[in-house]
Amino acid sequence: MAHPEGYRKALSKMQMAAKYGLPIICFIDTAGAYPGIGAEERGQAYQIAYNLREMSRVDTPIVCVVIGEGGSGGALGIGIGDHVAILQFAYYSVISPEGCAGILWKHAKHADKAAHALRFTGKDLLEFGIIDEIVPEPLGGAHRDHRKMAATLKSSLLQALKNLSAVPKDQLLNRRYDKFRKIGLFEEGQVEPATT
Repeated sequence: MAHPEGYRKALSKMQMAAKYGLPIICFIDTAGAYPGIGAEERGQAYQIAYNLREMSRVDTPIVCVVIGEGGSGGALGIGIGDHVAILQFAYYSVISPEGCAGILWKHAKHADKAAHALRFTGKDLLEFGIIDEIVPEPLGGAHRDHRKMAATLKSSLLQALKNLSAVPKDQLLNRRYDKFRKIGLFEEGQVEPATT
């Protein structure tokens, strides 16, 4: 799990890459940001929010790939990209299925039900416009054939970088900003007054 210092270090490297005109590739595999008191005292929530803002402003192509767990703000803290991909069997969610089950059904044994409700698979995320690509994994998963997975991922990354290198910087930043502003559903309507 990531600590505030890790987010600061990642952002520093991203800013350095932008300074030298290098693209950024973020590999995401975390259950979330470290939830300890020490991390909160050192500015965990602030640093994640700061990274979100600064990543939206970095003027170089950013490709993010969820390669395992993409959990909560911990994943989002390095997940603002022009092209966001996910491995076929990875997930990207605001909360783990166990955490969700604990909140909604008061017990982690309902994790399967929570996973279904969260709709955090690549297919769901692609449908919602949260990701841009599902990277296929070898039979049995990425861990069964590292070389094949690496070759497939390399091909995906090179194509994404090629596509992004053709986009002017001002358009790149505007597209990135618009992409993340459009995520989510919003409804307007009358709010009924609370009754006591």
